[in-house]
Amino acid sequence: MKITSVKGTNDYLPNEVEIRDYLQERILSVYKENGFEHIITPAIEDIENLDKSDGGENLNLIFKIMKRGDKLDKALASGVTAANENELADMGLRYDLTLPLSRYYANNKDKLTLPMKCIQIDRVYRAERPQKGRLREFIQCDIDIIGSESTDSEIELILTTTKALDAIGLKNYKVKLNDRRLLRAVLQSFGFAENDLDSVCITFDKMDKIGLMGVVEELTEKGFEKDAVDNFEKFLSEGDFTLESLKSRLEDKTPAESLEHIIDTVNELTVNAFELVFDLSLVRGQGYYTGTVFEVESIDFKGAVAGGGRYDHLIGKFLNEDIPAVGFSIGFERIFGILMNNGISIEQRADKIAVVYEDGQLKDAVKAADALRAQGKIASLYIKPKKLGKFLNKLEERGYDGFLNVGVSEEVSMFEK
Repeated sequence: MKITSVKGTNDYLPNEVEIRDYLQERILSVYKENGFEHIITPAIEDIENLDKSDGGENLNLIFKIMKRGDKLDKALASGVTAANENELADMGLRYDLTLPLSRYYANNKDKLTLPMKCIQIDRVYRAERPQKGRLREFIQCDIDIIGSESTDSEIELILTTTKALDAIGLKNYKVKLNDRRLLRAVLQSFGFAENDLDSVCITFDKMDKIGLMGVVEELTEKGFEKDAVDNFEKFLSEGDFTLESLKSRLEDKTPAESLEHIIDTVNELTVNAFELVFDLSLVRGQGYYTGTVFEVESIDFKGAVAGGGRYDHLIGKFLNEDIPAVGFSIGFERIFGILMNNGISIEQRADKIAVVYEDGQLKDAVKAADALRAQGKIASLYIKPKKLGKFLNKLEERGYDGFLNVGVSEEVSMFEK
């Protein structure tokens, strides 16, 4: 039997779980204070829902669950082989929280009011190749607004998400914005065909990793029209990506004006507390995004810590009518890793006291522990081991603040900080 967790998953020690709980509670508290309501959806979804969700490259990372019993026997008897895995699977683990939310709304819409403002903080699963920063099981912290086409929703999500990041101690960041409609219009103006836009966007999304020439080479390898690629290269090399310049070259100025309104309003409400910038190269990987997309980048630690966007057509896949929706997700594992590496401390945590006692002193120990709990402290009972000093050192390493030695002292001995 293997004692290690499956690759891409983690075991967490009690002191780590305490910090994870604290971070999630702070995020949840901010979300609730801003009027969002907590919901829960299953980790398992119908495989058809997952496959048809426009999840971009995540569709290749679905953990599929095989049919069971008679259903599996019939599938195998019909000649289906493992090579055609979709015929052998009827369910899968969710790869994000947006698809389950869309199904949830479609199933419960008669009991809900619009706009619906909801919270999901839960595990999701992707069949990644395990490496640093990429897990197969991880936590996402989502807020979504369903039922509103107004850019007020984007503004509210940005304000609430940045408040949550501030609350857990992640201060130095910038928020990047783009609009899928604007990007697609820009690409078409260079001569790319409409049915090629998704592929072009996937390449353009790699700009910060492979650079301008890398983007041009990949677009050329994909076989796009040379004139379109040349026009795009010229545009990128000139580097004039301001909203004002883009507005001047596009007939439909609505997406650019929408972004300007979001940026101006957020800056005014936050008094420019953080940098909020337009980034034409911001694409986001999910295919279901239809308009605004956004991302929070940590300046100190280089990389995205939150992201999201508008997905006005995804719920319509369940209801045959489009319901506007937009969401913002905090990448919990990335932030947990950053804060752990930089010595996060839990604010105003109750003192953790070990109550150690000799065998036969349980009643006195319980009374002493209850007295400490009445003072707002956390008290744990331990029968005194033979090597008390070594035991106390271990407790101190695990985050205990002191100990009470029943029958020896009536005062708590605090560990030196």
